[in-house]
Amino acid sequence: MRYERFEDIKAWQGALDLTVDVYSDFEELKNSGFKDQIQRASVSIMNNIAGGFERKSNNEFKQFLFIAKGSCGEVKYMLVLAKRLKKIREGKADELYNLSEEISKMLSGLIKTL
Repeated sequence: MRYERFEDIKAWQGALDLTVDVYSDFEELKNSGFKDQIQRASVSIMNNIAGGFERKSNNEFKQFLFIAKGSCGEVKYMLVLAKRLKKIREGKADELYNLSEEISKMLSGLIKTL
């Protein structure tokens, strides 16, 4: 499938949803270092998909998708830590983890098609 805009990419749409949820769910967290890190990692997923897409080169796009995938992994394991530290409701942590996992799989599929 050929995309006209990065906003059409399902992985980017999922990353947007994830980022909005992460900002919302960690808004009240007092540990600003943890909060900033998980928020930046979630934004990084979106930014790298968009930035790579705009390069108009499959090789560069693929490189950015690998970075987005790494950021996705970072978010997933920060969610594991947040859950263990009881910084987020268990059900919500699981929901966001699953969304992160889904985004990661979409990124892998996109990388393979390039």
